[in-house]
Parts: sequence; C-alpha cells; structure tokens
Amino acid sequence: MGLLSTIKREYRYISDLLRMLSYVKDVDPNSERLLPDDIENSVDEFGPNLAFIEDARIWTYDAFDAYANQVAHWAVDAGLTRGDCVAIFVRNRLEYVALWYGLTKVGIIPALLNYQLASKALQHCVTISEAKYLIVDHEMSEAYFGAKADIADSIIALSAFGPVKGLDSFDAMIAAQSAERPDRKYRAGIKAGEQLLKMFTSGTTGLPKAAKVSHVRGQNYMRGFAAGAKCGPEDRMMMVLPMYHATGGLCGVGCALMKGGAVIVRPKFSASKFWEECTEYGATLFMYVGELCRFLLSAPPHPMERSHNIRFIIGNGLRPEVWPGFVSRFNIPNVIEFYGATEGNVSLINVRGRVGAIGRVPGYLKHKFNIDVIEYDVDSGRNVRGRDGLAVRTKPGVVGEMIGEIKEDEARFRFDGYENRAATEKKILRGVFKPGDKWFRTGDLVRRDKDGYFYFVDRVGDTYRWKAENVATNEVAGVLSGFPGIVQANVYGVAVPGHDGRAGMASIVTDKDIDLAALYAHVTAELPHYARPVFLRLQQETDTTSTFKFKKTDLVKAGFDHAKISDPLYYAPPRGDTYEPLSAQTVTDIENGEVRL
Repeated sequence: MGLLSTIKREYRYISDLLRMLSYVKDVDPNSERLLPDDIENSVDEFGPNLAFIEDARIWTYDAFDAYANQVAHWAVDAGLTRGDCVAIFVRNRLEYVALWYGLTKVGIIPALLNYQLASKALQHCVTISEAKYLIVDHEMSEAYFGAKADIADSIIALSAFGPVKGLDSFDAMIAAQSAERPDRKYRAGIKAGEQLLKMFTSGTTGLPKAAKVSHVRGQNYMRGFAAGAKCGPEDRMMMVLPMYHATGGLCGVGCALMKGGAVIVRPKFSASKFWEECTEYGATLFMYVGELCRFLLSAPPHPMERSHNIRFIIGNGLRPEVWPGFVSRFNIPNVIEFYGATEGNVSLINVRGRVGAIGRVPGYLKHKFNIDVIEYDVDSGRNVRGRDGLAVRTKPGVVGEMIGEIKEDEARFRFDGYENRAATEKKILRGVFKPGDKWFRTGDLVRRDKDGYFYFVDRVGDTYRWKAENVATNEVAGVLSGFPGIVQANVYGVAVPGHDGRAGMASIVTDKDIDLAALYAHVTAELPHYARPVFLRLQQETDTTSTFKFKKTDLVKAGFDHAKISDPLYYAPPRGDTYEPLSAQTVTDIENGEVRL
C-alpha cells in the first residue's frame, strides 16, 4: 500500500472512531443518567416521528412512550420495587421495547427471555431470572404451560396481547394505567454502572446463562452504532433478529431510536420475503448475523433484491467467503462488521475496513484498547503459559484466544458477569501478563495482521486437532458453503477409535442433489489434507439458535454412529476420489481398526 493510500485509510479510521466515541463520551458508570433517560430525550425531541412499524400498526415516539409509562405505573401498582425482576416471554412485537423500557423507568430489571424456549430450558431461564412476574405473549402460551409444572408458584404469569385461559390479563391491567410519565424519583439514585436488564446466552452447548447488562453497556450499544452508521430521522431499521438479543434489541434498535428513526419490526426472518419487505416498508438499515446473509445469498434471485434503499448493513459474523458476493449481488454500499458479546468487555468494529475483518486496533492506539491475543493449546484446551508462568502473546498471523483486560473504573472495560458466580469466574483469567491482573476470556480464536485488523477463526472448543494439525471449523464450513448446492454447512470434530484427535465431519443442507465426486475434488483443491471433512451427514435442516448459531453438541455426540443417525452418511475412503456411502459394516471396520482414515 502506498503512502497516500495509507494516509487516507488512517484518516477514515480515526474519523469514524472519533465520531462514535464522541457520541458515548458522557456515558459514565458513576452518573445517574440512565438508558431510560436517553430514550426519553429521544421521545422529547422526535415525538411525532414514527418509532415502530409492524405490518399496518404504527407507533410514534409519543405513543411508544405512553405505553411504556403505562407499564411503569403497572409495576408500581403491582408492588414491585427497585431491583425487582419481571421476565418477558414475548415474540418480536411493536410493544416489545416499550415493555422493558417502561419497567426501567421505575428501576425494575427486565429479563428478556428467548421466545423459542420451551420445557426445561424455559423453566431454567425463568427460575434463574428470579422474576416476580412473567409476562407471557398469548402466542407463547403453549410453551409456557409446557414448562409451568416446574416453575415456582410464587412467579405470577400474566397473558399479554391476547387472552389466555387460566392467566390474568396484562392488557387489561395496562389499559387502566395513566399514560403520563412516572416521577423520576422511582429511579433516582441508580447509577449507570448498575444493572439495566438481564439477557441470556444462546445456549449452544448447554442451558443458557443470565448475563447482567448495565445501563452503561446499553447506552454504548444503542448510541455507538447510531453514530457509526450516521443515522438520522429519515432512517428505518429492518429488524428480523430477535429483540431479546443485544445485537437486534439494543444495537439495532438504538440505531433508530437514538436518532429519531423507526424500527420495522418483523416477527421472524424470511429469506423469500425479505427484499419485498425491505422495499415495502422503506428500510434504509438492516441488522444482520452472518448466517442470515448466507441464507439470503443462497436463495433464488428476487426481483426486488437490488431495488431497495438500504445504505448500511450492521452486524457480526459476515464471513469473507460471503461478504463480497453479498454486497455485490444485493447492491449494499456500506457494511459495519463488529465484534462483541452481550456480557463481554471486548468490542471491535470495522466500519470501512478490509473484507472479513471484525475490527481494527492499530499499533499507535493499542494503549487505548483492552484487547490482546494469547496462545491457546487446542489439545489441552488451555492458554499457554511461559516459564515465568505468564501468558504468551501471539505474533501477527498466529491464531490465539482474544482476551480483554477487566478495568472496573472504565465503563467500556468492565465485566459484570452472570447471575451465577461460578459461571462468571470461569470467564476470568488471572495473572496473565503480571501478577494480579484480570482478563475476560472471549472464548474466540482470532488472528490479527500487521496493520492491526482482527479476523475471527473459530470458537474455543469448536476447533479440533486431526493429523497433528489444528482445524478451524468456520474456515472449513466456508469452503463447503462455496460449493454449488450447499446451503448450510456445520463442521465439527468427532472421535474415532484408534485415531488421535478428532476427524472432521460436516452436516450439510443442500437445495439439490450434489455431485459427491465433484465435492470431494473441491475440498481437496481448497483445503489441506488434515482439514478435509472425513465424514458427511446430509440433513434436511440444521439445528440453530434463534440468532442462527449452529448447535453442535448433539451432532458431536452422535458422531457417525448409524444407531443414532437416520440421515444419509458418507465418508472419504483412504486413497479414494469421492465421498462414498458409509455403511454399518464400514463403521465397524473403522472402529476395529481395519480401515484407517
């Protein structure tokens, strides 16, 4: 890169960074300025503007605030006091944000439950939320009653947005309340560093954990991306992500609400209707996760896929093999790719940077960030320590685990953890670079280049070792997804008797019959021998979380065992040139050591 190009790059980077930092500069954990204060300020400034759109229903900022005020008054009348919790089990709706916003006006802590939960997982989340009330969307009532037997009787469930037999009506209670703003005395004295709400991890490898989200974190999320995308009153955010999750419900919603724009609320994502809905409702912004973009790119051409007015897409997980094709095919002028976790203290953002990068920390600004990357041993599942007992930093291009120093006196670098203390402690590394320091474990393997750009590689635990080499499942999945006909690819490692490490296996979903010999040639050409999937499992659909993260636990447990799998199975025989059907006899031969992989 020439000197002029370098200067231009650095100028753009600094300009974008300063613009975002200036919008959050007054966020202070010791301040009594809270997130509901920020939202009320938007209401006062943009009252007549459209705030939410759901099909034919619309809300102005004034109407949004009025409903939230009724929720706040209900909480007070119900005898709830500062610090009490109300769980919200509601699908994406016009009223969703107003529910939790109204509760926070009077110091109540909302717990935002995954509306796709059922049975044990739902009961678990309701229980660990320590809620006194549970607001149940009438459309979610079947799931609630399926878990009710194990939910404590002390938790009062109310039906919302429609009647439910056996539950008192939250709607009727709200209708009787004043729409005037409650006195601010109900939240007076609360500091921005204190808890705003509870959100839950996705539960890809077990039951979800309740993450504490402070007002400071909520303010940074809602304000920061609004500044990054240069949002204004004319913008409309297409919201197909679940609003109980930070990416959609805070970052995405904030892009609109902090600047007077509107949120287009959709109950769920539909690849076949997406571009039509974007055009119909006038979307200018779109909040994504990577797999959602992959679904759209794999979908058949749509007549409106280039006639929309989207100027920015914002999200995380847009893989390098998807990124160029996505922005080209769908006429997307700007991408903001960011990195962060609901509960974490590590944030990165790539506003106008390199394709595939999750963010950048140039060397001359490293002291302004809390981020580092340390060596990680895949075999032992531990961070490498040197002779001095301290962690070892990776060099540019070397994969390691990203960590973030915990600094209690800096809003961006705090780690508030989970409701469960033991779970919190597992995410903390101590004595990393000096005795007594504390760092948050992201659980993500990344690499960074000489210019300070970071690239996501894999999750700790997803990466496996085969033929004495480390294999990154995301990179293998990217190669598989580039083969015609493969819509989704979920890659993981499985144990094979008599073999060291774990062999690669891919669960794939296709939209047509695929040529297995051509697929074998494709992975042979694109991947080193140790990274090529040994086994294939053809599924009708893959199991994902509501934020489109693949669930792998059950797949890993099933391995390539015919007794546990009804899907077609294939394998790459030694010295073969195609994937062949995996018979029960071949499995026995592999397990007995008669076939070496």
